[in-house]
Amino acid sequence: MTFTKHPAAIVETENIGPGTRVWAFVHVLPGAQIGADCNLCDHVFIENEVVVGDRVTIKSGVQLWDGVRIEDDVFIGPNATFTNDPFPRSKNHPQKYATTLIQKGASIGANATILPGITVGQNAMVGAGSVVTKDVPPNAIVMGNPARIVNYVLQTQRKKAQIMKAESALQDLPVSGAKVFEFPEISDLRGNLTFAETPGLLPFSPRRFFLIYDVPDKEVRGEHAHKELHQFMICIKGSCAVVVDDGTERCEIVLGKPTLGLYVPPMIWATQYKFTQDAVLLVLASDVYRADDYIRNYEEYLGWCPNDKKA
Repeated sequence: MTFTKHPAAIVETENIGPGTRVWAFVHVLPGAQIGADCNLCDHVFIENEVVVGDRVTIKSGVQLWDGVRIEDDVFIGPNATFTNDPFPRSKNHPQKYATTLIQKGASIGANATILPGITVGQNAMVGAGSVVTKDVPPNAIVMGNPARIVNYVLQTQRKKAQIMKAESALQDLPVSGAKVFEFPEISDLRGNLTFAETPGLLPFSPRRFFLIYDVPDKEVRGEHAHKELHQFMICIKGSCAVVVDDGTERCEIVLGKPTLGLYVPPMIWATQYKFTQDAVLLVLASDVYRADDYIRNYEEYLGWCPNDKKA
């Protein structure tokens, strides 16, 4: 036996990796697969159709039911609750249980509840006591009932993403290539005016624009990167936050003035959220819409990043 088992634990599976520790009153059914260097704390129950990756920590009072998939380096806090049937009835089992996926590096806080069929993205964090009713994007911090995105985490450090309220031009963002521009403001008794032109104040010549507005303040837009497209974002009314990510560094920019714009170059993952009720976000694009230019899966995006940019 290459793993450590407490005498009071019941381990019926042979599929447990080396270095894993199984503590008292844990019960693992025969079909479960447990990776290497995991830590299963007291009073954990793991059903048959469950896969747990390497270096996973499962704290006391957690039950993993059929259909739950836990990738490497995941932390699951005490008494976190997983479910696998959206319409449970006694003695009435579905033909196939919903698959719940907790991706690599994610953390689930104590007493959180994860509904069936949910995917919690890579490096995401679910706050203690949260009820997760829909998929959590990679790197997002979610809290509440229902759980909503409240922030994003840095990929290389255990802390929230740096928040920069764009009050003036920021020349050096930690995310490669991204930049905040400040436009002139002309004011008189008739009101205010700001402008930009190319060549000059804009970093590229736009071929398309679109507006994002009437977004509920708890909703999220974007969550993708472009292979070749350049974008320039101006919140012409209200405010919103934009998270930019180059695969290594991540920061959040709060846009709240029409004289400020955020340049997002190709191969930068961008997410917009924290919209105020009156927010109107203008996006200028360097080309017409092309579906094949989008990268919508974060793990795929990391695969496109140069090796020196991967976290």
